[in-house]
Amino acid sequence: MNPTIQLEQRYLVRAYNRPPFVLDTGQGVWLQDTDGNEYLDLVAGIAVSALGYQDPEIVGTIVTAASKPLHYSNLYHSEPMARFAAHLVEATPFADRVHFQNSGTESNEAAFKFARKWARQHYGEGKTDIVSFSGAFHGRTMGALATTPRPKYQDPFRPLMPGARLGQFNDPASAAEIIDDNVCAVILEPVQGEGGIHPASNEFMVALRELTHKHNALLIFDEVQCGVGRTGTFWAHEPYGVMPDILCAAKPLANGLPIGAVLVSERVAEVIHPGDHGTTFAGGPFVTAVADVVVRRVSDPAFLAHVEATGAYFKERLEALNSPHIQEVRGRGLMLGVQLDVPAAPIIQAGYGHGLLLLNAGSDVLRLVPPLIITPAEVDVAIERLAETLDQVG
Repeated sequence: MNPTIQLEQRYLVRAYNRPPFVLDTGQGVWLQDTDGNEYLDLVAGIAVSALGYQDPEIVGTIVTAASKPLHYSNLYHSEPMARFAAHLVEATPFADRVHFQNSGTESNEAAFKFARKWARQHYGEGKTDIVSFSGAFHGRTMGALATTPRPKYQDPFRPLMPGARLGQFNDPASAAEIIDDNVCAVILEPVQGEGGIHPASNEFMVALRELTHKHNALLIFDEVQCGVGRTGTFWAHEPYGVMPDILCAAKPLANGLPIGAVLVSERVAEVIHPGDHGTTFAGGPFVTAVADVVVRRVSDPAFLAHVEATGAYFKERLEALNSPHIQEVRGRGLMLGVQLDVPAAPIIQAGYGHGLLLLNAGSDVLRLVPPLIITPAEVDVAIERLAETLDQVG
């Protein structure tokens, strides 16, 4: 057995099932294990490595940032954090300010706190409930978990945060029934990730905005996975023409370094005061220096046009695959879901033998979220290897 795997099995909490190889190096959209096997990566660290591996500008920024102090804490001003905050807010039309976190689930937790503080200050006690929807995934900490309606994730850890309500995704009537004046916030992913790559409908997004206005609640978009260029626009909600009050981002922001962000309008920001929320590590100079490169590169219109065009090509090639196991292909940009008539796990396992890293979204959906720099030629390689994998499983 590989000595690294032996060490993991002896010393790590067994919270993950990992394949029997150890990844070691990478370049572009390709990864290599310690035995020299090469894999075309359609996972990107779970939609994280937007610019792929060993990007020269990212590497250069890391080297430069590492020559200075890595951490000051939020007790002090930091030029990289301030610069990145300005650039991120400028790339987000509705937003006026940002608060940095360390991850997506922390960003959602902060959004819930901000929403409850906002509601309490403007409307008094009792307006504390938070609405999420079927198929959602907002994280695994206790507040975020309460809005992630999956018994597998929730049941071992009950009781959860009180005040969480559940509606049906893409069902405006269900939303109208469940949202009332005791709700302080409504949260949804414009394109659901873990739930199976399901985009919200235009009707649903408009209805949620109208309902939150009607009941004086905040609208939160969880773009932890679908944001920062993944769908072919910088933010996934842009094509809908609907603006949130709070937006949460994380995964791709620093191309693999841990960072989250809560973007807010001024009417939300004005109720948050020193001491209301805090974090030791978030927004440090090292990670924000790298994140600033990612946002500048990904927000470029030419880069986004590449994502949109390559994603459309990938979807077209998937739809043309002659496999009886594929029932539907859905998604936008380079966030694609392949609905199967068989479990995804055996296909993911078989993919390793064909040099493919694949990911599921639920039990029977393949989730394809490669680095955003993938080329049409590499898409062709992915399709060829995926076809071989599906044939093998079939």
